[in-house]
Amino acid sequence: MDTLEHYRELTRNIILKYAQYKPSHGEIEPEVIIDSERDRYELMHVGWDKQRRVHGSVIHIDIIAGKIWIQHDGTNVSIAEELVELGVPPEDIILGFHPHNVRQYTDFGVA
Repeated sequence: MDTLEHYRELTRNIILKYAQYKPSHGEIEPEVIIDSERDRYELMHVGWDKQRRVHGSVIHIDIIAGKIWIQHDGTNVSIAEELVELGVPPEDIILGFHPHNVRQYTDFGVA
């Protein structure tokens, strides 16, 4: 399996893994959005918590130019660290939620 296909599989598996966890309060459902053609992967929470509408991203990952871009990580663990544990080199992981000038100070890629 080539690197790009491997990254797609890892990303899909992470999204699907976290989609199994339903919030313990409210009527909130996990919603998986996978666009393999454009390499966009997202897990959202959608529903109601009493009178409050819930509609937001939990995890958003894109694959851009052969790198895994974590655009949003709303988990209580580090998706980037999880990817490293799965064998992805840190330089192939971009923390897109950090400004470009800050990325050089992380343990991950700068793009």
